[in-house]
Amino acid sequence: MIHSLSLSDVLADHARSRPQVTAVVDGTHRLTYPELDERVTRLAAALAGLGVSGGDRVLWLGQNSSAVLELLLACSRLGALFCPANWRQSEDELRHVLSDLTPAAVVLEPSAVTASLPGQDTWVRAGEQYERLIAEARPRELPQVADTEPVLALYTAAFAGRPAAALLSSAALVAHATSLLVVRQMEPGFTFLNNGPLYHVGTMMFCLATLQIGGTNVFTPAFDPEEVCRLVDAERVTQAFLFGAMIDQVAKANADGRYDLSSLRFVAHSAEWDDMITVDDSPWCRSKMGGYGQTEVGGMLTFLGLAEGGSGFAGRPSPLAQVRLLGPDGGEVPAGEVGEICARGKTLFSGYFARPDLNAAKTAYGWHHTGDLGRREPDGTITFIGPKLRMIKSGAENVYPAEVERALKAHPAVADAAVIGVPDPDWHQAVKAVVVLRPEAKASEDELVEHVRGLLAAYKRPRHVAFADTIPKRGFTPDYDALDATHGGGNYPGA
Repeated sequence: MIHSLSLSDVLADHARSRPQVTAVVDGTHRLTYPELDERVTRLAAALAGLGVSGGDRVLWLGQNSSAVLELLLACSRLGALFCPANWRQSEDELRHVLSDLTPAAVVLEPSAVTASLPGQDTWVRAGEQYERLIAEARPRELPQVADTEPVLALYTAAFAGRPAAALLSSAALVAHATSLLVVRQMEPGFTFLNNGPLYHVGTMMFCLATLQIGGTNVFTPAFDPEEVCRLVDAERVTQAFLFGAMIDQVAKANADGRYDLSSLRFVAHSAEWDDMITVDDSPWCRSKMGGYGQTEVGGMLTFLGLAEGGSGFAGRPSPLAQVRLLGPDGGEVPAGEVGEICARGKTLFSGYFARPDLNAAKTAYGWHHTGDLGRREPDGTITFIGPKLRMIKSGAENVYPAEVERALKAHPAVADAAVIGVPDPDWHQAVKAVVVLRPEAKASEDELVEHVRGLLAAYKRPRHVAFADTIPKRGFTPDYDALDATHGGGNYPGA
């Protein structure tokens, strides 16, 4: 496999070529690339000792930690599949992940699970037990693993009411990291603050691009504006996972200028923010960050930075991917007409875990079907129109109505329910539930919100509940356009 380049191979090469570069900072825990490589070698041996082998799954339950990167790299070395679970999920959601993925090993923070979940007596606790596991392991000979094997599983796409795990190979992740570091113009010395959730591809893609360029990954458990300021100052961070509302909070936390944020090279946002940072002039930040992306394409499929001055709001495709706008018959629609955004190329995923029917549908006509609609403009750039099926964007999180509707309908007083997104000044959209109660049944808004909170991650709970006599339908599905018109829906992605 002389053409193979896995994530593990990238690390091993940095250990030789960057022996004095700091790879990881996590609190007082600092590792050079050779030190990280040694720990990953021991961790891979330790996981093998627990019975993990090629194709097995390893699950992380906890907030951000350098252990996430270590486990991913160890799984790359073993040929196993690593999944950082969404730590904000409810017990019911975590049970689904455990039963769906059937992990051979689970590593968790002591505070990650508050309720009883099966098999915890055999799980590895982060901290002392995890460190002992690494320290006591003895490196062993491991088979070479092809970079086309899936190595990372990220749960996404809950249109059917339950999420599925998108599988990404080392080859896809290395390809995406390469395209991102070119558009972002990342150079040696690049330091990324992992303050966004690592179960989210938006944080993970920059973590891996930083690894690819031989930079420094700084980890903090979760977003805290003052801690972001402290770490940017202390570690001379180049970039962090930040968007509008988070930027405002960081600027407010540093209003007195006590922290030096000038190392942060970021997009312009406000006068206060721009004075604190260095406004970046790379294609990624020159006008507006981003483009169009999703977990299944490794992060970004199109970049605004490749289409400066273009008319399409999503930019142009990654140099390592092809994009077509296809109609229902699989044919490409003409420029100016709306079709489904479809793709193929080096950065695409390997399918969903244990979802053969979904995989077949998603790869019809030889293209990955994103489930999103777009339009190619006359200048060749692409405009993102919105999901074919309904999705709500609250902050950086995707909320799928079908998932919240399933939770609402599990309440004994609820006869029917539909979920829409309504404009929110801080988070772009908020979740609103329209609920029909059973005859003679009673349930308050607060009761239904708490019911959903018990089944789903807190950010998915409705912030508003409206009671109605009926849910308008189109066939068997809610008429979301009619619900939007009646209950103030709007601000959907692409709108």
